[in-house]
Amino acid sequence: MIELMPFLMFGFAGLVLLRGYPVAFALAGSALLFAAIGIVTGDFDAIFLQALPNRLYGIMNAQTLIAVPLFVFMGIMLERSKIAEELLETMAALFGSLRGGLGISVTLVGMLLAASTGIVGATVVTMGLLSLPTMLRRNYDSSLSSGIICAAGTLGQIIPPSIILVLLGDVLSSAYQQAQLDMGIFSPDTVSVDDLFIGAIIPGLLLVALYISYQLLVAFFQPQKSPALPAEERQDGGIRLLLKATRVLLPPMILIVAVLGSILGGLATPTEAASVGAVGAMLLAAMRGSFNLATLRSVMRDTTQVSSMVFMILIGASLFSLVFRGYGGDEVVSDFLNDLPGGVFSSMLLVMLVMFLLGFILDFIEITFVVVPIVGPILLAMGLDPVWLGIMIAINLQTSFLTPPFGFALFYLRGVAPAEISTLQIYRGVIPFIAIQLIVLGLLAWQPDLATWLPHTLNAE
Repeated sequence: MIELMPFLMFGFAGLVLLRGYPVAFALAGSALLFAAIGIVTGDFDAIFLQALPNRLYGIMNAQTLIAVPLFVFMGIMLERSKIAEELLETMAALFGSLRGGLGISVTLVGMLLAASTGIVGATVVTMGLLSLPTMLRRNYDSSLSSGIICAAGTLGQIIPPSIILVLLGDVLSSAYQQAQLDMGIFSPDTVSVDDLFIGAIIPGLLLVALYISYQLLVAFFQPQKSPALPAEERQDGGIRLLLKATRVLLPPMILIVAVLGSILGGLATPTEAASVGAVGAMLLAAMRGSFNLATLRSVMRDTTQVSSMVFMILIGASLFSLVFRGYGGDEVVSDFLNDLPGGVFSSMLLVMLVMFLLGFILDFIEITFVVVPIVGPILLAMGLDPVWLGIMIAINLQTSFLTPPFGFALFYLRGVAPAEISTLQIYRGVIPFIAIQLIVLGLLAWQPDLATWLPHTLNAE
């Protein structure tokens, strides 16, 4: 019976979450309840709970996690600076003469916003409010438009500086050290957020390239679904359009280069780069005339709320995983995965499938803090590369957030889409992009170097 307790605790926490209780308190409350039951029945040693203060101090003292509120601040400030509106207008002018040009513009703007904000929900909602009405007025197919916006919005999961990569980097770092200690390696190698940022660049750009390629194919074979802008609505090209494009694109590009370039060049840690991004976002908002005391106060309040949610979930997840280990749940999971026929391939496939399904009901924060600390050390002890594992998890969750009927991105778009667009049309629109995500996952599984080559090359230098 004791071997079932950690999984009963998982099931109970899931039921509590479905009742609508906040995630952090559902995790912590479930853990404390099952710990109390175990203490009364003699199946749980209360000494495990004495490790909680050290875990909380470790969270408070984690330098990497300081990047989270800074990147959140950067994203919210850029959202308030109306940068997306100008980017979309300018990109549409540049590509408007092409069939499918408006959809390509939405994808590229989604990529830039992902690299600027790293927040999926904000990107999907912003793009839905700005671009969906415009695409429908230009006679774009409703399903195609919805799919493009959802897919572009979820790029914030994988294109750095993604919040999920910051959190994954911190969790995988601990999991990698634990895996090596379990293997008897007492001078363990490390993996950092920098490595995940660098490793995500090629897969992220590959996703963007495949999204655009699909849209070009649709424009070629089904031109009625993504027509070019009418001639009377196109802006004249020439020096004026190029100057406008330069004025609009250059500031956010400089900010992206400053944040990512400082990390890639080894000039700054992710936390230091995040502070550069936060200051740069304020300067960008000031250049657009949208920076004032009221805006700063609003952005700081929203940043505090989001950051508090993240850290409360982290505290609740730490307590949950502590009780889970106290019941020996990690050993049960380890034995189960190691005994699977097919070895590491079957174990990885099963973990990816479970995470994919959990992505329907849990946000990436809960999955990162609850599931990864349990399965991460086991998979890494099997010889998997931590950077590759982190990128696979990020893209897997990105795919989950796109998949009907429970994908978070679909709910975000449904909340801001016009009434004439049905939920079924949104579902149909994302299916080709889900297929693209699965293709990229397959390519990464087949060629791990897509994620590991660049960080290994830069680290070797």
